[in-house]
Amino acid sequence: MKLVGLLSLDRVVSGADVASKKRALELASQLLASSQTDVSQSEIFDSLLGRERLGSTGLGGGVAIPHGRVAGLDQAVAAFIHLERGVDYDAIDQQPVDLVFALLVPQEATEEHLQILASLAEAFRKDGLKEALRNAASADELMVLLSADTEGQLGEVCTSAIQ
Repeated sequence: MKLVGLLSLDRVVSGADVASKKRALELASQLLASSQTDVSQSEIFDSLLGRERLGSTGLGGGVAIPHGRVAGLDQAVAAFIHLERGVDYDAIDQQPVDLVFALLVPQEATEEHLQILASLAEAFRKDGLKEALRNAASADELMVLLSADTEGQLGEVCTSAIQ
């Protein structure tokens, strides 16, 4: 199974016009909340922001993977945002972030959560993937690229996390 088990087209945004890390997290929270009935946008935002307070989820290379745990969530869910321009994200390399992959997992998720994060970090180390995502002209293209790149190990990890 591909990443589409965690990510769906309605939670993929191309060219988002946000000017700060906080606004990027707010947009991610809004997208993640759009598919939830038992979890509010503010709960999601608080979870993502709480994790950021522990240390930035900016991996470097213009990529961030904000993530959090929320009670009441049945399965892991994700959103992807390509920002129109990079924002200061306190990333490890101090470079602006323009690719944001937000992940939300159930409160009790542990190993699956860590496996997904490790696999995402590995996938986003690929310069070719990052460049292709930056050059994508639409959310549809982003979804195709993310799905195509995750047929291997990441797809397997994501499959186990949503079952």
